[in-house]
Amino acid sequence: MNTPVEWIDVGAADDFKRAPLREAKLGERLVAVSFKDGKFGVISNTCNHVGGPLGKGLLEGEMVVCPWHQYRFHRCTGEGEPGYEADKVPSYGVKEENGRLLVTAKPVSKRGHLPHEPHPLTRSTDRAPGPLRVGGISTTAMDPKYPRFSTSEHLLGVALEHARSSLGAEARMIRLNDLKFRNCEGFYSKAAKACTWPCSITSMDKTDQLDQVYEMAVHWADILLIATPIRWGAASSLYYKMVERMNCIQNQITLNNKVLIRNKVAAFIITGGQDGIQAVAGQMMMFFSEIGFLVPQFPFIAHSLGWEFEEMERNVDFVEKSEPLRAGARELVNRGAEMAKALLEREMTRSSIERGGRKASKK
Repeated sequence: MNTPVEWIDVGAADDFKRAPLREAKLGERLVAVSFKDGKFGVISNTCNHVGGPLGKGLLEGEMVVCPWHQYRFHRCTGEGEPGYEADKVPSYGVKEENGRLLVTAKPVSKRGHLPHEPHPLTRSTDRAPGPLRVGGISTTAMDPKYPRFSTSEHLLGVALEHARSSLGAEARMIRLNDLKFRNCEGFYSKAAKACTWPCSITSMDKTDQLDQVYEMAVHWADILLIATPIRWGAASSLYYKMVERMNCIQNQITLNNKVLIRNKVAAFIITGGQDGIQAVAGQMMMFFSEIGFLVPQFPFIAHSLGWEFEEMERNVDFVEKSEPLRAGARELVNRGAEMAKALLEREMTRSSIERGGRKASKK
């Protein structure tokens, strides 16, 4: 015997005809109601991805586009965009009767999730065995076809070479200028949990290359050296483009109490033709401290000829030939390495004590 279908009145039909897509209250839940070409469609209001409100999104053709991360579902069937039909949200029966819009109390189709492999960045942040690892990030912007000498990148290179040759460390450099990555698109501003780890852009866009920075900062490096020129009293535009995207690391702490960065050291190299070193260093130290890095004593080296004596040709020549600045870069790595080793030894001791305690409790 068929169970009678229960219909719920969600409002005046004409009200829903005035907007292509909107939310409606269906009992204790919300649904997304669309109207196009004289036909209503009703699907769940909850996106499969991280729960975005579909009824607050956009209608593109027959597809409802989630306002958080642009996942798409058919407005009537709930099926995912073509090629991803197995990933779908529940759909509901709908009819217009006596000027009212009626929707079935229960969905007429089920939610479906495509099997998605977890993103490589979501793996455990436990440190892999191996020697000390020093990562460098150069934030200098330039025309790759006509490269120029970068004073901050030059000193970063000196520091990384010292890490290899004198400290026996592995060392790598990332030049942000070589990476193609999108600007932060403000998902956190839409809703706190819309900012995900990995970054939603990294998860959705396989061409976005900021995953290399996330890999170095969260998983690989024990010491992270960030080098920047001074631009009008601030770090480079590429630096800010990077850290805006790295804010997803800090958001995991506030949203999920999930600390991704532990026992890691950050230090900084700042150069420029204008003064403003303290302001630049202050911002950099605050940001990297907020996402979990620790800083050593005297955590940056810097150089500037000041406002009235820029003479940039002389500035480049000075930095390129300055043994004190090269020595400063080497000492910066030494200080970072000393702190990183102490942190790693402390962690190893803590882990050993915990293992010993577990063994004792089993006896």
